[in-house]
Amino acid sequence: MSIFSSLYIGMSGMRSNERAIGVIGNNIANLNTVGYKASRAVFADLLSANVLGSAGVSQAGRGSGLAAVQRLVSQGALLGTGLTTDLAISGDGFFVADGADGGRVYTRNGQLQIDQDGFLTTIDNLRIQGYPATGDDTFATSLSGLRVGESTSPPRATGAIAMVANLDRNAPVQTFDVADAANTASHSTTVTVYDSLGAAHQLEVYFSQTASGEWTWNAVAPQGELDGSDATDPVVVASGTLSFDSDGRLVSEAQTLSSVTFAGASAQDLRFDFGEELSAGGDGTGSTSFASPSAVSFVDQDGFGVGTLAYVEIGTDGVVSGTFSNGQSRALGQLALARFASPHALDGVGGNNFAETLASGEPAIGAPGTAGRGEILAGSLEQSNVDLTNEFTSLILAQRGFQASSRTITTADEMLLEAVNLKR
Repeated sequence: MSIFSSLYIGMSGMRSNERAIGVIGNNIANLNTVGYKASRAVFADLLSANVLGSAGVSQAGRGSGLAAVQRLVSQGALLGTGLTTDLAISGDGFFVADGADGGRVYTRNGQLQIDQDGFLTTIDNLRIQGYPATGDDTFATSLSGLRVGESTSPPRATGAIAMVANLDRNAPVQTFDVADAANTASHSTTVTVYDSLGAAHQLEVYFSQTASGEWTWNAVAPQGELDGSDATDPVVVASGTLSFDSDGRLVSEAQTLSSVTFAGASAQDLRFDFGEELSAGGDGTGSTSFASPSAVSFVDQDGFGVGTLAYVEIGTDGVVSGTFSNGQSRALGQLALARFASPHALDGVGGNNFAETLASGEPAIGAPGTAGRGEILAGSLEQSNVDLTNEFTSLILAQRGFQASSRTITTADEMLLEAVNLKR
């Protein structure tokens, strides 16, 4: 080997450590980048040269080079944020998003948001991919964007109405007249029902005692609610009878009229239930007829109007559920995760996104928590896996390596100067 070779060996060491410092600096710069995966510089010695000596042929090194920058895909610490659309992956896998060029990108950054079109997107407005809901607890089998922000809950027409009341046994005996309801009923209450379009309607339910322990009830609506006019004439839309025994328990109930058609909506049957009637095998609980003032203690009905999305929740299985203003909730879709055989070989494309390569293998895409894919933790973010203590230690070693290699060059330079000075 010549003195000139020593100069180049020292230079190779300086270059290798210089590049290592760049890798370390990039890790430190991304200490607070959500989902960032640290890298490390991998050195390798350069091809050795054969040297013929008195002991035979031996080898002498030619310096070092940067063989690769290896990505470390270990799990980062989880930070709780409390924001529903902040997601962390606990385990293996990457979120799948539509890239700006039409291809797919993959990321561990779960800082998601809902864009102006209602789609779930990454912080840089790339649409997250998943499986849209197709029905109750069923999802599509092909990937697409998850549109959740513009979801609505369709209305349901009222069908069943439950009511618990005490009807005063001492009330006068009367015959109900819808034209004079206030004077021919001893008690009344209001119940809200919904039609097939989700419109709410107020029904007034009147109770009249026709004989001791025998009652009629009539649900009344204004004529305009039925035909869309301005008429306020009361119309009976549902009616029935109640019978109580000498202990005030509900013996039987019967409904004689139930069908109603509100203006512009479909016809619907209103089924009233006042308790567990003895004649049908019940225990007589529910409505009563005691000698105390009439009062309704419970009213419930199974209809509701149109609901707008109030908030979303995301489960560990990636299912995105929406809760609506009408009190209903349903699944809107399911997030997908991609798993790679060699995730360290993914190609970083900026924005904390990755693209598949031949070395990474094809992505295995599916639901979270299946086939080795991790689970989703809502309200959390995965911090970078940069170990600051390790990075500063590596920084010191790279600095010393750079400094020591420079000494090799200065020493070889001094030797070269001595060789030049041999002839004066």
